[in-house]
Amino acid sequence: MTQHLPQASAKAKNQMFPKGIAIVAITRHGVETALNIKQALDVKGLKNSVFAPKKYSQIGVCELDGKFGDFIKENYDKLDAIVAVMATGITIRAIAPYIESKLTDPAIIGVDAAGKFVISLLSGHYGGANDLARIIAKGTGATPVITTASDSMGKQSVDELAKILHLTIENSKSLAPVNAAIVNGESVVLVLVGDVKIPAEVVDGFEVKRVDNCEEAVEIVNRYDAGAIISRESLKFSYSDKPFTLLRARCIAVGLGCRKDSRCDHLVEAINAALKTVGLPAGRIDWFASVDIKRDSAAMLNATKLFGAPLEFLSVEALGSLNHPDLSPDSKLVQEKIGVGGVCERAALIVAGKNSKLIFKKTKLNGTTVAIAEGK
Repeated sequence: MTQHLPQASAKAKNQMFPKGIAIVAITRHGVETALNIKQALDVKGLKNSVFAPKKYSQIGVCELDGKFGDFIKENYDKLDAIVAVMATGITIRAIAPYIESKLTDPAIIGVDAAGKFVISLLSGHYGGANDLARIIAKGTGATPVITTASDSMGKQSVDELAKILHLTIENSKSLAPVNAAIVNGESVVLVLVGDVKIPAEVVDGFEVKRVDNCEEAVEIVNRYDAGAIISRESLKFSYSDKPFTLLRARCIAVGLGCRKDSRCDHLVEAINAALKTVGLPAGRIDWFASVDIKRDSAAMLNATKLFGAPLEFLSVEALGSLNHPDLSPDSKLVQEKIGVGGVCERAALIVAGKNSKLIFKKTKLNGTTVAIAEGK
């Protein structure tokens, strides 16, 4: 039978895990633990729902329609994360037929019915299971169990770096040998191609080099035991004596809107709040964007200058011509004032490029609006 997931709570403002987190319990004690987990996730503004068999239903718990395995079959690819409050063996058997890749599988968390341990089981780095396990453990007083080798040894893996910096991994089979080199303390290089923007403060354990093209990048990798190459463009696979991961930097665009009396510090505060919500370093912003009637806004010009990224102004006609499934409903007030029903989301999506998507939808703070889009 089809299990219908509930809509997002209006209180869920954190736009991490946008498809939602399912917390599934199958025992009475497990439901109590699941509700404690829900409370911890609600505090963080993370979209979540609790599921349990009908006989354990109560306020805040959705009925589990069928067995846990049926729930997994129906919803595995519809959720960002599944928190299974039950024996780990049950969880592993249920998810086993659907596991495909660490780049596409949802985060899977195992929690014992008593809520003593929170175990990151699947998609620890790229899917966010490690981070989610820590959030749940901190919010419930449990012990987080993180077994990925790089985390247990305090080292940064390539897929963790890709997640932090919003990079696309183009040759996932390289992750195992490159991460093994990191864990084993071998020499590993991170090569930046062209003008790609990568904030140095979030890179840990790599020697960083910059070159003009991919061929030069591969030459440098061959001087080390392993490496990673970051470029704005899709890279052609080149022969190398050493393992390396190809990472493509998605274009990150921040759309802005503000009132005439908005202050620079208000815009900066709103931008930083948005970046914090999606876990994006400020140094990864490629573009800011807004409507061209804001071309003379001192507050906007000064705020974006502080972040060191260019600001592009778009015409009302260009903004109004955009049709995109991620757009929030139009504002009648904005439509009446400037001739288009919204600015920041449209501007971000256009500047981020073809096949872009919103990773932070329009949010208001201190008279400003902010949205963040990333290109493919």
